[in-house]
Amino acid sequence: MKTYGNIYGNIYSYKNLELAFKKARLGKSAKSYVKEFEDNLENELNKLKDELETLRYKPRPHIKFIVRDPKTRKIHASAFRDRVIYHALCNIIEPIFDKTFICDSYASRKNKGALKAVARFDQFKRKITQNGQLVYNAYDNNTKGYYLKADVKHYFETVDHEILLNIIKRKIKDEKVIWLIKQILENFNIEIQGRGMPLGNLTSQFFANIYLNELDYFVKNKLKAKYYIRYVDDFVILHRNKKVLQGYRIKIEKYLKYLKLELHPDKTKIKPLRNGTTFLGYRIFYHYRLLRKSNIRKFEGNFKTKLDMYEEGLITYGHLIESLQGWFGYALWANTYKYRSRILENLKR
Repeated sequence: MKTYGNIYGNIYSYKNLELAFKKARLGKSAKSYVKEFEDNLENELNKLKDELETLRYKPRPHIKFIVRDPKTRKIHASAFRDRVIYHALCNIIEPIFDKTFICDSYASRKNKGALKAVARFDQFKRKITQNGQLVYNAYDNNTKGYYLKADVKHYFETVDHEILLNIIKRKIKDEKVIWLIKQILENFNIEIQGRGMPLGNLTSQFFANIYLNELDYFVKNKLKAKYYIRYVDDFVILHRNKKVLQGYRIKIEKYLKYLKLELHPDKTKIKPLRNGTTFLGYRIFYHYRLLRKSNIRKFEGNFKTKLDMYEEGLITYGHLIESLQGWFGYALWANTYKYRSRILENLKR
């Protein structure tokens, strides 16, 4: 296994910190804290450089708030200067680890994402069902075409810091880089010391992939599961034989104990493909996809708010349309033509 040492200087180089700032600023240029940082950019970056170089860097406490989307989540937002550091770290070490990730890990990676994971699911279901021939035979108890869909219980809250650091140390042999990662991990304080990562942080998304890359290798190399897709802590395995998937589930549950994780009992199930499945915001059937009802309700609530703001003159018509475009980009991947047309007709009126 190739290892990497003496890379800490690359993290705190001014050039890398400047790039990290530009990434951290994306989509947030209008925020007051970003403008304040940018107004004194050279001085702020040199301060960060000095703190990193002299090992005096200490992340600031997180700002906690609740988000309902529709599930209630506790988000821990970092100070902007810390987000610059997170990008600086990931700029250097993410390419090292990304090469080790399996093809079918889709979260927080370049040229991947939820839509490509859904497209991959479609590809896999066609393969295991011989293009649909084995899906609908309701009289055959051995009907081919099943899926195991699973979710790791309280994943971000239960990641073990020691295990994560040991995984990282296999590749990174620079103790100063490990020191920086410890600073970031230990800044998240919950009831159980040495466990958990904050939702919303760039590093948490990256470390989440490193941690469950262990599971990916187990599923692909030990279980030899051919049709496996993972997106953060959600994963799905397709197979023609239900008993094979039942065996996979038992072995995965045992393996996850090594990572101090467990499957969510209510969200882990094995079902026939003909029943359809909910995956990454879509209800996927063999010949079509629908949007989840909760996602539609969330969109309608948000859009009504935007409409009210437009009618009160708080936003422009262009801003209203722009807010629609992002959601339409997501909705286009489901059978929503009539629904989208109805929205546009109402908008014209």
